[in-house]
Amino acid sequence: MKRVLSSILVTTGVVFGGMAYAADTGAPVPDAAKGEQLFANGDSARGILACASCHGAAGNSTIPVNPNLSAQPHEYIVKQLMDFKPKGDKPAARRGAGGADTIMTSIAATLTDEDIQNIAYYLGQQKLDLEKAATATKESSMERGQLIWRAGIVDRKVPACAACHSANGAGLPAEFPRLAGQHPEYLVEQLKLFRSNDRANSTIMHDIANRMTDPDIAAVADYAAGLR
Repeated sequence: MKRVLSSILVTTGVVFGGMAYAADTGAPVPDAAKGEQLFANGDSARGILACASCHGAAGNSTIPVNPNLSAQPHEYIVKQLMDFKPKGDKPAARRGAGGADTIMTSIAATLTDEDIQNIAYYLGQQKLDLEKAATATKESSMERGQLIWRAGIVDRKVPACAACHSANGAGLPAEFPRLAGQHPEYLVEQLKLFRSNDRANSTIMHDIANRMTDPDIAAVADYAAGLR
């Protein structure tokens, strides 16, 4: 547990250090209005699809396999979009089952770094629509999900999800995403991708998911969906 938390602190320090460096270099402040335009309408001239067609108005997805993006930390969304892009001859860090590219690989490829910053900045200012957000539905696994969220799985060295994603699932800005109200189907898929290392953009999450069974994953994903 100490090793995991130590890794988290180091990673977070790197993130904040990068943010400070960006400020020192005079990088332009992201433009939320431009981000909203791209998110809602895309840019047909550049082949950019409207993000809202999959992720819903203001990032409130109504499609279980597509995540809610509203209220997610700006820095977190930037990292994820960049991780969908291949780096030279290396594949993208975020891939689908079996290492295949996802639809986001081709979408992210059409976005400039400025586009990504603008979209992420816009989404970070939005509010999760609680009427559209997912919720917990499986009473049979609720107790198990709550235990994993609050205390982890001690005998398998799985830390409590709340340690990074906060007790109410709001996440920790700049590093750990909001999971409250997220679609459980999406959370299950991502935890399994972390476990297989097809989603290879978080060593911490790979180590954690690798110690979890399918029932563990399903239980905690459903529980997280019900948090507010």
